[in-house]
Amino acid sequence: MIFGLFTPLVIAACLVGNDWLHDEVEDIRHYVIERELASIESQLDQDLAGLQGQFEATAPVKGGLVALMPSIAIFGSAQVQPSLEGTILPIDKLAQIGLNLPEPLLSSARASVYFDAKQQQAYFININLKTIDTQPETLVLVTPITDDYLAHIGSLEFATQVKVITGKAKAGIVLSDNVINAQLDVPTLFSQAPIYLSVTFSDQLFSRIGWHFSLVVLALFAVMMGLLSLAYMWIRLAVAKPLQGFFSQLSAMESQVEERSCNKLDVKNLALVSQAGSSGSLNSQDMGVKLLTDNINQLLASNYNQHRQSKMILESIAEAVIMIDLKGNVSDINPYAERLLQQNLQQAQGQPIHELLRSSKALTAKVSQFMQIGCVTPKATTLKLNLDTSIVMTGTLTNLLNAKGEVIAALLVLKDITRENSLNQQVERHNHFDWITGVLNRTAFETQLVDYVSASQSIAVVYFDLEQFKLINDACGHSVGDKMLAKVAKAISASIPSGSLLGRLGGDEFALVVKDLSALDTVRLVKAVISKVSAQSILNKGICYRVGLSAGVALSQANQKIEVFELLKDADIACDAAKRKGNNQVHLYDSRDKDLSYQRNAPKWAVRIVEAIENNELILYYQKIAKLSSHGYRQRMELLLRIQDPSGRLLSPAQFIAAAERFKLIVEVDKEVIRKAFLWLSLNQQVWEDHCLSINLSGNSLGAEGMVNYILRQQERFAIPSCCICFEITETSAIQNHSRAMKMLTTLRKRGFSFALDDFGSGFASYGYLKEMPVDYVKIDGCFVKNIANNAKDYAIVKSVNDVCRVMGIETVAEFVENQEIIDKLEIIGVNYAQGYAIGRPQALDTYKVEPRNTQRTA
Repeated sequence: MIFGLFTPLVIAACLVGNDWLHDEVEDIRHYVIERELASIESQLDQDLAGLQGQFEATAPVKGGLVALMPSIAIFGSAQVQPSLEGTILPIDKLAQIGLNLPEPLLSSARASVYFDAKQQQAYFININLKTIDTQPETLVLVTPITDDYLAHIGSLEFATQVKVITGKAKAGIVLSDNVINAQLDVPTLFSQAPIYLSVTFSDQLFSRIGWHFSLVVLALFAVMMGLLSLAYMWIRLAVAKPLQGFFSQLSAMESQVEERSCNKLDVKNLALVSQAGSSGSLNSQDMGVKLLTDNINQLLASNYNQHRQSKMILESIAEAVIMIDLKGNVSDINPYAERLLQQNLQQAQGQPIHELLRSSKALTAKVSQFMQIGCVTPKATTLKLNLDTSIVMTGTLTNLLNAKGEVIAALLVLKDITRENSLNQQVERHNHFDWITGVLNRTAFETQLVDYVSASQSIAVVYFDLEQFKLINDACGHSVGDKMLAKVAKAISASIPSGSLLGRLGGDEFALVVKDLSALDTVRLVKAVISKVSAQSILNKGICYRVGLSAGVALSQANQKIEVFELLKDADIACDAAKRKGNNQVHLYDSRDKDLSYQRNAPKWAVRIVEAIENNELILYYQKIAKLSSHGYRQRMELLLRIQDPSGRLLSPAQFIAAAERFKLIVEVDKEVIRKAFLWLSLNQQVWEDHCLSINLSGNSLGAEGMVNYILRQQERFAIPSCCICFEITETSAIQNHSRAMKMLTTLRKRGFSFALDDFGSGFASYGYLKEMPVDYVKIDGCFVKNIANNAKDYAIVKSVNDVCRVMGIETVAEFVENQEIIDKLEIIGVNYAQGYAIGRPQALDTYKVEPRNTQRTA
């Protein structure tokens, strides 16, 4: 291990380290040279700029065009400042010093390097325009580039030689014989052939650095080899020798384990490894493996115990466990599998798995393929065993792997799910079907409804409601009622076409959805269902009971998107309309029917009413009640309720009062009207003396618990006189809630409130009730008033009511007074008050303006 593995690794590491260090030296060399070249290039640019600046600052020469410049010390070297002497000549006199510059010259001043090939001399050339004696003259400063200048332009220790050579500089660095050569382009004059600087560098410094790095790597290699030799000697003497005896014991134990069966392992026969190694006694060298032998002995004991526990678990587990070899044959089964398959282990061993489970050969092929694939994820399967009884088993197939990850066997675990499967089927049926009728329950019906509609061009939704079913439940009990429901469902199912969707929505309500039928065919189908259901009967204690069936139908419009749940709601509303028409009736939903439309929108209006009450958004209107023959001096007006829809349009009470009554919100609405009316009176005290507001109370409010106390609390809160309030109750609600109405009227009249009986004559029209009720006013229903001018019967009825009331001391108010002719007739009869559009239309209460008092009182 040490000399075969670690030594080559150390050698390889040293070689790699040495190469890396030399690569670093090479990178440093390139970096230093590049920096030196950049410094030389920068020095040239600075010198050119300095010469040009000094030339431009030199005054023109008078009396002659040739001038000699003294030494030009313009260089920035801290060690040496070479001097150059320059000569200024006109451009046409350069030939005097042996220079012939190419034509044409540039018109502006510039500086560059010029190399004269004949003289093999480089010059700094500076050109400038000067004015001499008012005449423009082009002057040239010519400065030779000396060897002394080139010798000092670079680092004296690193750059050993600098030369100016014609040609194009080549990129890169050339290394030969410890000498480095690099080339640098220099700016030239005009279109002259290019020239460059050839710079030679010394490589001695970098060679010394590389050699030092090699010595360091060699020293590290020697140290590592020494350490490896010491480690080899210690391992051989302190570890290898004590382990030899240990391994011999392990080999002997392995032979013993192979001879035993895994199913018969017993900790009583457990053999342990001796801690003394091969000698049998502890010595200093054996102490190194003492801890290892202890751990191995613990591992052996744990392994034996685990095998024993696994055997006990397999014997007690309530699942069939079958071991399958690579050939697809059974190698082992647990006791539960023996009992289930009615075979012992000796009989089962060696059988193909399909024969043991009495299945097809495909099962063995499937198991073999699973083991060949070597899948490590368990695979679930379901089997049906054809034993004495049919048994449904769920199985999990798992591959068993050895330490190398190779498949050595497969394990099939089977669990009996026959009872569980039966229970799941029952639960599934209960989740989807009504247990009484056998049709779809509400949840399953609504779930399947969406898919059913999507596959239809048009649909008809029918809502069924049984009649007289409650009588059967109350008289015979719910068990008999359930039998009747089952008969009804069977009758409906037998009457509808195949492919229809039928469900029980709850109680005695069913829903049917049929597709692609015309309205006429749908009605015929529904009538056939009603006829079939009506023929069903049930006998209990000698009495025959039957049920009726009301049906509401909602049809989808042609070329219209089907909103199935909206259609179901419409069918429910139509069914209510059918029930009102009588038994065994059919009603088709019509969106143009206002009553049905109000019922359809009732839930939305109920929510809107609640929001309006919470947000103080109910609006009070008033309608004047004109005095005709009364001796009272108070101006009377009835308070009316309005509410706004989301668009801001005011709606009449007919659209939301019915919703309030249906959802038990009318009492809260009445309380809000009372509160707002009392609040308005408290803010307008000027009307207390000669005004009276009429407030309508619903029938539910007459019997509502705490309504009287609420009215009295509001009166106390706003401190208003009771003579300003008159409560109007309808004749029908007063008679239906007679006892509670009498109690409420008596209590509030004692507190000074007045009462009016509204819509008198349209309900029961009983003068006996009128005689009992302590009311102050009777409002004659408008159905008799609006035709009084041209209908003698209506005239006689109004006159009769007015005569009776006058005798009883009750004043009368005529409603629906729409023209002057009606007013004239009412005055002839002697009606005390009139109310209607001829008197005044409803207006917002907040806009009411109090009339002068002298126009309201009568003598």
